[in-house]
Amino acid sequence: MRHRKAGRKLGRTASHRKAMLRNMVTSLFEHERIVTTVPRAKEARRVADKMITLAKQGGLHSRRQAYSYIQSKDVVAKLFDLISVQYADRQGGYTRIIRTGNRLGDAAPMAILELVGYEDVEQAVEE
Repeated sequence: MRHRKAGRKLGRTASHRKAMLRNMVTSLFEHERIVTTVPRAKEARRVADKMITLAKQGGLHSRRQAYSYIQSKDVVAKLFDLISVQYADRQGGYTRIIRTGNRLGDAAPMAILELVGYEDVEQAVEE
């Protein structure tokens, strides 16, 4: 029985699943938007929201916890310096999943996982 077991297995071993989610979250914060399947996006969203909450707390311990999960020091710096400031007055819901239809090869449901306010950041960089 699977009662009260949170999270999806995504057809992978535990170590592969953890590595994949770490890569996806790192890429999400680096590029502000990634394209993936819907179940993967839902799992990555859980972790990404927790990382943004850590960044909003600030502090050395929070930064070290983020370093233990996110694979790039530059991305952690961006998370704590830019992204946490952007969401300082927001109480959760930092990411958005936009369904884009099915993949051609295997008809897997695809989605875009992006940070809320992604367009605002893009426009600010252009100006």
